[in-house]
Amino acid sequence: MEKIALILLLAALPAWSFDANGVALGAPEVDVRRAFPSARCRALEWKSQAAERRCDDARIVFGGAQARITFYLKADRVQAFDLRFDERNLERVTGFLKSRYGKPLAETRETIERRGGETRGIYKILWEKGAERAVLTSQLKAKRVDLSVWLGNFDQEIYRIR
Repeated sequence: MEKIALILLLAALPAWSFDANGVALGAPEVDVRRAFPSARCRALEWKSQAAERRCDDARIVFGGAQARITFYLKADRVQAFDLRFDERNLERVTGFLKSRYGKPLAETRETIERRGGETRGIYKILWEKGAERAVLTSQLKAKRVDLSVWLGNFDQEIYRIR
């Protein structure tokens, strides 16, 4: 009886996969096209062991903010996605991500000194769940914020020259 209750409880819990508007890592291309009908999907312009195709959409709403997204696929499965949005929505999207992805593994703010005395502020949040990673990076006072989400070593392989 206890085993059945545990199985039912685990089945009711949400999957631990990171997602963008319901399209999770590991999802097939058809799920990307269904969730983002205006996405343009095509073969990558370069050779990579990390992905074969990409799907781009410039008109999405994520966490209440207008955004652009790129999905990377290999063998018809989402291996990664990159999301870009305006810095003025940073607080809103960060709150959404924390409620959706859970407590981050790390959250840091750094100040980098540049030549000439100029400083640059960097805000970074990291989530990890098994082989999945999500990193939000913002150069404070810059226009764009990036959220990169990937499986395994995608981040190291995608632009590796072969």
